[in-house]
Amino acid sequence: MSAEVTIFTRIMAGEIPADIVYEDDDCICINDIQPQAPTHVLIIPRKPIPRLVDASAEDKVLLGSLMLKVGDIARTLGVGDAFRVCINNGEQAGQTVFHLHIHLLAGKAFTEGSLSMQ
Repeated sequence: MSAEVTIFTRIMAGEIPADIVYEDDDCICINDIQPQAPTHVLIIPRKPIPRLVDASAEDKVLLGSLMLKVGDIARTLGVGDAFRVCINNGEQAGQTVFHLHIHLLAGKAFTEGSLSMQ
């Protein structure tokens, strides 16, 4: 799968407005426009990797950095004690934007039966 222009690349280019929570040279974090929990943000790498399965060994440092940023962002948002992290890979897994992104959800109780991420 090749990288293409997505809503996320357009947000990062300043073409589409977004509620930005955090940004640095590696990623941008925005509030989800269709939140599934009281706190629902997306951590999006600036590098356009379509799906997690499309990441390569050269992305190892970036992927690790993103996971550390999830924790930092959760603490900043005041939800560091309890949150869920989800990465959808592929359309049948619920991925709608083909630019890798991490969902950070918090502010409600999650149960084993509530694994659905739309």
